[in-house]
Amino acid sequence: MPNTPSAIKSLKQNQKRRLQNRITKKVIKTYTKRTLVALAAGEMDKALADYKATVSKLDKAGSRRVLHPNTTARRKAKLARAFNSAKAKLAS
Repeated sequence: MPNTPSAIKSLKQNQKRRLQNRITKKVIKTYTKRTLVALAAGEMDKALADYKATVSKLDKAGSRRVLHPNTTARRKAKLARAFNSAKAKLAS
């Protein structure tokens, strides 16, 4: 347990930040999964909306350093690959 007042305050801040970061990461995972499910079902309108929301949330998390920027880029690229692949498969 922290003893000094500044250490106590720091612990409280870290706990709040950790909780907020966990929520953000969970939301990103949920949106990613929702996008992939929509792509698998062939619902391109829903998939496009979910894709845009997911990319937006990833960008925000990367800029706020909740996720490392390279992790953000990797996840966006993987999602874009899946999206474009499903779109090409549907077109042909």
